[in-house]
Amino acid sequence: MKRTLFFLLSVLVLLNSTVTALADNYSDYLSYDEDYVHPLTGEYINVYNWGEYISDGSEGSLDINKEFTRITGIKVNYTNYASNEDMYAKLKSGGASYDVIFPSDYMVQRLINEDMLEKLDLSNIPNYKYIAEEYRNLPYDPKNEYSVPYTVGMVGLIYNSAMIERMGYEEPTSWNALWDHRYSGSILMFNNPRDAFAISQFLLGIDLNTTDPEDWKKAYDKLLEQKPFVQSYVMDEIFNKMENNEAILAPYYVGDFLSMKDNNDDLEFVYPEEGVNYFVDAMCVPKGARNKEAAELYINFMLDPEIALQNAEYIYYASPHSEVINNPEYSLYENEYIYPSDSVKNQIFTDLPRETNHLMTDYWDSLKVDGYDYTLYYIGFISFLLFIIGLTIYRNHKKKKYDYD
Repeated sequence: MKRTLFFLLSVLVLLNSTVTALADNYSDYLSYDEDYVHPLTGEYINVYNWGEYISDGSEGSLDINKEFTRITGIKVNYTNYASNEDMYAKLKSGGASYDVIFPSDYMVQRLINEDMLEKLDLSNIPNYKYIAEEYRNLPYDPKNEYSVPYTVGMVGLIYNSAMIERMGYEEPTSWNALWDHRYSGSILMFNNPRDAFAISQFLLGIDLNTTDPEDWKKAYDKLLEQKPFVQSYVMDEIFNKMENNEAILAPYYVGDFLSMKDNNDDLEFVYPEEGVNYFVDAMCVPKGARNKEAAELYINFMLDPEIALQNAEYIYYASPHSEVINNPEYSLYENEYIYPSDSVKNQIFTDLPRETNHLMTDYWDSLKVDGYDYTLYYIGFISFLLFIIGLTIYRNHKKKKYDYD
């Protein structure tokens, strides 16, 4: 499904001799509007995105960051994070400076509330006009001041149909499968609190955005009940584990499932009957970005109809881009996983109050510790202690022997 889209070359309006020299290196099949040829040539931006979440030149795809540099002269320093919470912690610590980030809806809301995002100058992002109306003025950014929608998706349950068939079991339709002792040691679970707690909350019939401490305690207890059956808590590690048949069941994001299925056709996907999280990921500029204008140029480039089409086909996520959705060449619009029917029950995350976030984090930290088997630790510690005692006795005995001599 991933394919290279070849572009017809058009004449670029060159603004200076530096850009003229740059243009000599363009591929013969690429064409973009002259607006991208920009006087910021020689600058750089730091882009912080989820893993496996941009067309990067692999498997014959277009390397979007490389093309942005080729056309604008602006270098892209591109790094990944595994979860919204990891990204938030990195920004909050002030340990690094980024120009473009890709938070999910509820995290956009939190970053706005904490004054951690720059207001966007949409005059620098004219391609915003391509964002479909239903993805504008969303609750997390009601005035479209801080974010530009990037992708749309849902969480579902990935399973290895061949392995389940060999075990003689029915294919799963419920989140309960992740608590099924028959799959003990072959279950993967989200390694981030918001997504993990959501699955527990769906099973218990609890609102994903509850602020009731009792609800969070119930959800925690449910996750604690599951822990003995979990092989490992994962994020990007899921790709290798599911593609290499190292696990049978795992919750994850629909687009990433389709990427995994390219490498293992035994993998299947279901939206569990209890409901799923629906999300919008967005492009934003963090507060204090060193090169806001170049960041906005990058966001505008990502919204170019040709670039957006290439990207949507590579990463397998639903697009909020009207020109992509309406493009007859877009091969994924009929995909039932990427664009499911309205029958799939779903709920969005909203930013939780500070107290609730702290409670969730405390429970999550406790979950990652509680239930740990310390047997090997104690055996190792006791063995080490006995070794030290034995060595001390031996040395004292040897010393006394020399004293007698």
